[in-house]
Amino acid sequence: MRVGVLALQGDFWEHKETLQRLGADVVEVRVEHDLDGLDGLIIPGGESTTITKLLYQYQLLEPIKERIEAGLPVLGTCAGAIVLAKQAVGLDEKNLDAMHITVRRNAFGRQIDSFEADLSFPQLGEDPFHAVFIRAPVIEEVHLPAEVLVTLEDGTIVAAREGNMLALSFHPELTNDTRVHGYFLQMVREATSSVMTNAIRT
Repeated sequence: MRVGVLALQGDFWEHKETLQRLGADVVEVRVEHDLDGLDGLIIPGGESTTITKLLYQYQLLEPIKERIEAGLPVLGTCAGAIVLAKQAVGLDEKNLDAMHITVRRNAFGRQIDSFEADLSFPQLGEDPFHAVFIRAPVIEEVHLPAEVLVTLEDGTIVAAREGNMLALSFHPELTNDTRVHGYFLQMVREATSSVMTNAIRT
């Protein structure tokens, strides 16, 4: 599998390292031709305003949006979830406007309010996932066809999926637990298999 990690700003290196541990061929995406031949894409955490400005500056916004609409699996973590959302509260820049969720920037407060939590994430198995939240956004609303995957104990939504799109409020790349990336790679495998099956049928 050939998976891209948007490498304009943020903690893209940690995602790259985790994917490589799982055997994926990883490409750092900075210009449009880096998108060629990708089976999946990760939009990492960082500063959402900066990331969206750079997407526009490097003429990546529309090419990425087009590929997502065509079925490219994408994982957005923290700022990446904000970049994916149909509604991004507190973001003044144009984003991908792709996933039917409403995300609020810095919903938990400033850097000093960062925290960690053990989450029940059924798609990863019975053991809880230890999640790191840093200036994290909150997924305030999830609209069909998107669905809620994970919440905090108080019901706050921190993970959602819509078809080929996966959005997380937290940073799975900052732990040694590779299960979230493994789940995303399974999404990539399923999408690749579906494309190959359709190609054979036609």
